[in-house]
Amino acid sequence: MKIKKIAVLTTGGDAPGMNAAIRAVVRTAVYNGLKVMGVERGYAGLIDGEIRELEVNSVSGIINRGGTILHTVRCPEFRKRSARRRAVEHIRTNGIDALVIIGGDGSLNASVSLYRDFKVPCVVIPATIDNDLPKTDYTIGFDTAVNTAVEAIDKIRDTATSHERIFIVEVMGREHGFIALEVGLVSGAEVVLIPEAKYSAASVIKEIEKGHKRGKCSSIIVKAEGAGNEAKLAQEIRDKTCLDVRIAVLGHMQRGGAPTAFSRQLACRFGAHAVELLLEGKFNRMVSITCHSITSFPIDEVLRSKKEIDLESYRLTKILAI
Repeated sequence: MKIKKIAVLTTGGDAPGMNAAIRAVVRTAVYNGLKVMGVERGYAGLIDGEIRELEVNSVSGIINRGGTILHTVRCPEFRKRSARRRAVEHIRTNGIDALVIIGGDGSLNASVSLYRDFKVPCVVIPATIDNDLPKTDYTIGFDTAVNTAVEAIDKIRDTATSHERIFIVEVMGREHGFIALEVGLVSGAEVVLIPEAKYSAASVIKEIEKGHKRGKCSSIIVKAEGAGNEAKLAQEIRDKTCLDVRIAVLGHMQRGGAPTAFSRQLACRFGAHAVELLLEGKFNRMVSITCHSITSFPIDEVLRSKKEIDLESYRLTKILAI
């Protein structure tokens, strides 16, 4: 199958670097003589036919911008075959030969359905701040989210030290602790709490008391949002230690902001490789970076795999927190 026209869309949660990936897809495609269409609002826009042509100038000045110029919404409707059929009708009406989908695990599952049921060639670019997709060391947006959280914690530590307080800082990660682990390690947190590692309030209190015996007057606890109830933990620490405990939930600020140099570089390399895969006739694959090299894996293989947390890094956070 000869690819002449492709479409690019961003789906699921936004991630810093998505715009850089859109830019790379468009410019690599144009460089290789392809026409490019942009789909607004992800899979929802594909269902509704919100499709427009993108040219080189369409992506000028966006490499440094967070979010996505194509916008994105959650689209549970896409799970229905009837909705996917409507999307495919718009794909065919617009003469689109293949899709480049920028997003997370939902994007992977949906792309498999499009390819399996309707033979729509797809390549997925992994973009999620959670960095929880298997078969790739990093996803677009993760590095930026980590740096955003670290910058916030550096400022929180100043006030924690000034007031001799304990701060529980919640970062994103409902099911996985990849952000919390990275942030906790590089921010020098006294305690890191992740869904993958069991803990008790008593064990957290023990670590805080150890620090106070060594002369620490403040502590930072970095907690993934899926690692228990921060309000309950804070109250237990207050009750057992009489220390002043505050909570800071960083929330969606981790999704925003200008992408870091690494997030941009990853987006550029991923976007270009996605187009090259389509030109080579390699479909139903996810772009990946492993051991610093850009490669790709069949999406079916990615979905069968599981990304494990680096427990050695988790152990290191405990060693360096003494």
